[in-house]
Amino acid sequence: MTAEINQQNRFHPRKFALYLGIASMLMLFAAFTSAFLVRKGQGNWQLFYLPTIFWFNTAVILLSSFTIHRALVSFRRLEEGKYKLWLTITFILGCTFLIGQYIGWEQLSAGGIHLNGNPSGSFLYVISGAHAVHIAGGLLIMLITMMKVFFKPFNPSKQVNVEMMAIYWHFVDVLWIYLFIFFQINLT
Repeated sequence: MTAEINQQNRFHPRKFALYLGIASMLMLFAAFTSAFLVRKGQGNWQLFYLPTIFWFNTAVILLSSFTIHRALVSFRRLEEGKYKLWLTITFILGCTFLIGQYIGWEQLSAGGIHLNGNPSGSFLYVISGAHAVHIAGGLLIMLITMMKVFFKPFNPSKQVNVEMMAIYWHFVDVLWIYLFIFFQINLT
């Protein structure tokens, strides 16, 4: 009985590993934004407005946080159909976000803000690009999960996996909100 109670109170080791990964990603983006501020203080800094598509992307990523939460709730309630639906919508929203980021980068380039140009633009491309890579990683995990969900029997014992996917997705969503606000304050 005691071993059973201890097992229930124990923090899942894969979740612990996920949180360690999130902590390292936080340090990476803290370093990026710190370097951004230090370089900005040195002068030769071009101010510009973010393309409107970045506002749209922010709305999309916020909506995807809602849909991944709905997917998790549906999974916990064993509502397989709703889980598949919300997971698919989240995946589509994530892809929409990445496409929107690409469009935003194209608009920046057309407006004279280039990766190899002024440091302000370079930082924007590098930081938002690193975030896009993390979104793409989340989408890859989501795609693998979707393949399993649609082609294998529903398995309620995989709740930890679904929880981890939702935690990671919420993290990259919140990270984008932080970056978007940071860019709005420091680039205009």
